Amino acid sequence: MRFASFTTPDGSDTWGAAVDGALYDLGPSGANLADSLKDAIAEGLLDHERISLQTLPAIPEREVAFLPVIPDPAKILCIGVNYKTHREETGRAEVSAPTVFTRFADTLIGHDQPTIRPATTEQFDFEGELAIIIGSPAHKVSESDAWGHIAGIAAFNDFSVRDWQRATTQWTPGKNFPATGAFGPYFVPVADVDDFDGLRLETRVNGETRQSALLGDLIFTVPQLVAHVTGFTALRPGDVIVTGTPGGVGLFSDPPRMLIDGDVVEVEIGELGVLRNVVQQERD
Repeated sequence: MRFASFTTPDGSDTWGAAVDGALYDLGPSGANLADSLKDAIAEGLLDHERISLQTLPAIPEREVAFLPVIPDPAKILCIGVNYKTHREETGRAEVSAPTVFTRFADTLIGHDQPTIRPATTEQFDFEGELAIIIGSPAHKVSESDAWGHIAGIAAFNDFSVRDWQRATTQWTPGKNFPATGAFGPYFVPVADVDDFDGLRLETRVNGETRQSALLGDLIFTVPQLVAHVTGFTALRPGDVIVTGTPGGVGLFSDPPRMLIDGDVVEVEIGELGVLRNVVQQERD
């Protein structure tokens, strides 16, 4: 079963199950299973046997506004240069530990929401990625125990303002402009994923494939990332680790291919669905 956070046609922010192009409201305005998807994760309520959709009305997806899968994570930790193809195109050396930077929750957007190309840049870029969502308190977790602390996964697009990112060795400014962290459309519980390493991540711009890689191609695996991140900070249910992007980003194309107003960017990861966002130029 897949889940999403969304705004209903009457304006209520809620969450629910996504089945065959429809959403079933499990939040306060529907079945009232939990106030939010984050709360449902923390309370362990996403077991299929505990969820009944039979008495709930189906809301067509086209009638809702998708929110970020987790609209308000307390922590978003992003991993840089975590595919060999991306490391090679950047010219970076191998490292012994993951490169970590932060993204702020107020930069997040949902599926089909516009991403804003800042007026102050000519270097607006995409980064299709996998996000993992923490399901139980995690601090100093071993690699062998890591999967037990993960509730589910979702697609992410770490839209990047490259000139701000590359102005110094610290990437945070280029990763935190408003409406640049696309997250969704669906949350898929890890228990429902049969072949994690075999899932293919693909990023398309205006229908053209720019990135394509298997999740099994990650340099630092998901258990390694969880162990490393929780080695320096405690994570709670709903916190997010964004695992890195493959080669093929616009900056390192020859010539560079930056995003412009009107570009349609899609990130697809197997049964996680297609995360779609249109670039909208910021107006002075």
